[in-house]
Order: sequence, then C-alpha cells, then structure tokens
Amino acid sequence: MVTDAQVRKLMKELDDHGRLGLAAARAGMDRKTARRWRGREKLPSEGKAPRTWRTREDPFKADWPTLQRMLEAAPELEAKTLFEWLTDQYPGRYGEGQLRTLQRRVRRWRAADGPPREVFFPQAHRPGEAAQTDFTRAGSLGVTIAGEAFGHLIGLTVLPYSNWRWPTVCRSESMAALSDTVQNALFELGAVPEWHQTDNSTAATHDLSSGKRAFNDNYAALMAHLGMKPRTTGIGEKEQNGDVESANGAFKRKVTQYLLLRGSPDFESVAAYQSFLRDVAARANRSVRARLDEELAAMATLQVDRRPSFRVIDVSVTSWSTVRVLRNTYSVPSRLIGQRVRVRVHDDRIEVFLGTAKQLAAPRLHGVHHHRIDYRHVIWSLVKKPGAFARYRYRDDLFPSPVFRRAYDALAGAEPTRRSDLAYLRLLHLAASTHESDVEAALGLLLEAGDKPTVEAVRGVIDDPEPTEVPALSVPQPDLHEFDALLRGGGR
Repeated sequence: MVTDAQVRKLMKELDDHGRLGLAAARAGMDRKTARRWRGREKLPSEGKAPRTWRTREDPFKADWPTLQRMLEAAPELEAKTLFEWLTDQYPGRYGEGQLRTLQRRVRRWRAADGPPREVFFPQAHRPGEAAQTDFTRAGSLGVTIAGEAFGHLIGLTVLPYSNWRWPTVCRSESMAALSDTVQNALFELGAVPEWHQTDNSTAATHDLSSGKRAFNDNYAALMAHLGMKPRTTGIGEKEQNGDVESANGAFKRKVTQYLLLRGSPDFESVAAYQSFLRDVAARANRSVRARLDEELAAMATLQVDRRPSFRVIDVSVTSWSTVRVLRNTYSVPSRLIGQRVRVRVHDDRIEVFLGTAKQLAAPRLHGVHHHRIDYRHVIWSLVKKPGAFARYRYRDDLFPSPVFRRAYDALAGAEPTRRSDLAYLRLLHLAASTHESDVEAALGLLLEAGDKPTVEAVRGVIDDPEPTEVPALSVPQPDLHEFDALLRGGGR
C-alpha cells in the first residue's frame, strides 16, 4: 500500500533532482512502484471510490420497514424506545449490544428522510441595547464560609455585545436577589441600556389566565425606576438568553481556576467571598474594554439612586411569639406578642421593625413551611411551663448545637422525663442569661468526663475554670557597653 505522504515525497524529490531511483528510496517505495506513480496526478486516497456495501448483515433488515413507518408517524420516537418495543415483540431476537446499531440507523434516517428540524438564528447584538440577567447554582465550586458549607447561587448580569459581566452572591432566585443583581451591575457601570432581558422566572413574571406571563408589579417598578424596558425570553426558549447562559458556565470555570490559585475555597465571610468574585470578574472584563467603551457610549447615564431591594410585609406577632413571613415561621422577642410589626424581606435575611426601631435580624428561610425558632425568645416562659416542652411543635429548634442535644439525652437517661425536661430547660435558661459558648464548652467537658450535665455542674465549671499556668520568662539584661560602642562608631 502506498500512502499519500509517500507519493508527495516522491514528487518533491523528482522536482528537486529528477532521479527516480533516489526519489523512490527516499520516499520508501520500490522503483517500479515509483515509476507507476510518477505520471499520475491524483493521490492514492483520491482514487478510492466510497464503499457502498455493508461489511456485515443488517440485523434490523426484517423489521426496519415497520420501524420506519412508526418513525414517519411519530418522528419524535427515540431509538431506545423502538428497541425496547422490538424486544417486547420478538423476545430473544435482539441483544442489548445491538441498541447502538439501531441508534445509528435511526440517526441516519433522520438526516436523510426525517422531518425538517428547528433552526436557530445567531443574533447580531448592538452596543448598549440590552443587558441579560440569570442565576446559576454554585454548589460545584465547593465554597465554604468559616468552614461551613455555603449553598448559594451566583446572579450574573451580562452585556451581550461586549460580554462584560458582573456577579452577585444570592441565596435564591427571588425578586430581592434579582433586584440586587441588576442594580449591582448597573451601578458598577454607571450607565443603563435600553432593555433588560431575563427568563420567565417567578421573580420577574407571573401566570395569567390566558396562559401567557406578565411582569410582576415589583419587577416592572424596578425597570421603570432604572429607566429600562423589560423583556423576557419565550416560555421554554432558554436559548434566547444564550449569552448569559453561556457566560454562567464560563464564569464558574474561571472562578474555579482562581480558587485553585488561591489555595482554598474557604472564606471568612460572605462579604469576603463576594469581593473575591468581583475581583475575578474585573480581571475577565479587562479583555473586553474596547467593546465596553462602545457600549457605554451608546448607553444612557444612570441618574437615579439605588432602589431598595427588600420586600415589606406587615404581620402580627402571635401568642406563640412568632411571625409568619412568606409561609415560613420565625420567632421574635416575646415582648412583641400582640404587636403589628413591619418585616423587611431581603434575599439573605429578614429584619423586624416596631415603628422605626429594628427589633430583630435573622437569616431568611427559603422555600415554604420551614421555621426558625431562637430559644432565647421563648425560654423565659418555657422554663415556667416545662410540661409544654415534651410536645412543643418546634422542639427540635431548642437544641442550639449537637452538644446541647447530647446533654439532653444524658439527662433523659438519668431522670424521669418531666425532671429531665426541666433540667435541660434550666441549661437553656443559663445559656440565654449568660453566654451560650461558655455553657456549651462546660457541657462538653462534663460529657467527656462522664459527669451529669446539670446547671450546678455547669456553673461550677464556668465559675472555677482550670487555672492557666503562666510560663516563666527569662529576660536577659542588656549590656550597656554595646550602646556606647554604637554611639562612638556612628559619628556625624
């Protein structure tokens, strides 16, 4: 067999010196073969006719006409479904290893005889025309805050023409998160495009009885405040948000690289992590500066103040010392029972106000039918009514840490239920009255030593800690002659 490379070498050698024997030797072929190829204008591969025969018998030959009729009637049928139908109709005729053969056969049919497929049309973006915003889950980054796993999303706003992007750490796809993401990007730019585009998330839109989607009042108000026109992708047409969808993956890959350079995915605070993300984005944005300048020249100057991103809800405090906010339950100080309070719902927290005075800030619960009960809000009443503890609806929230749970289990194993409940509530009362960390540390020491974790034992550990041994330090006396020598040698 003679290869294309050998023939090319032969022709080059003949052009250089014209000696057939030497050219054949250097091309690695026999002299007679070289003589045969010397006058040809085509390479060996160009003389081969495409193969039109099968190298093995088609195992689906007998059933293919039936399968083809089924595909013509329902082109969306998949090869795997057809294969499962065949194995049900003709047990033992086909083996699992033949599925790939059928998949290739169906793929060729679709290309040669199948129905037309949907065509997607690349869009030409104009400078400063629009910004796109989307959220992407960031769990794959493995980020932790002070050693604790940090479940979050990254909200990304992108200018499609220049591919400039700006990230915001979010805890959900809420309206507050969308507002923060959009405004953070625009106030970083100092300019505003004509349009803002997002997908049909519930943060921006809601269902109408007609089956279409309309913009939420809050989202429409945000767009009007910023001076942008809102638009969404078609329902189920996420490719229309393709620029930001693509930027999501590219940005997370870049963040992963910089986390590797940093050497650790752990951050001391969410603010530190947010600063890190913005540094990564700023580095990426350097490469698009020229096109960004074109965008900024076509965009209007941002001339408004930042609009608050939180949602305001007025609720009443129940006799359980709780408030119900967006179908989740939070405890509040018991002195607020019966009061009407105003709650600001941010993306990551809620804030409770009585009049203009802030009474409470707590991490926001996402989803529905969850609860967050702070034992400090209810312990003063519960220690007076210890019988309520056994069947308290939010009982599990009254174990601030695993150490407190272990302490309760130790008490329950040594005392009757009512007495052990009271003993544990007294521990919680002590933690609320002093410092939870001190009580937790004392409980840990008592449990490790196998002692009963009573209030009296905890007070004994807290009030009489182990003495700290002060190390003996030897302070050498300075030699003053060294200073005299230094002064004499200094001169002017």
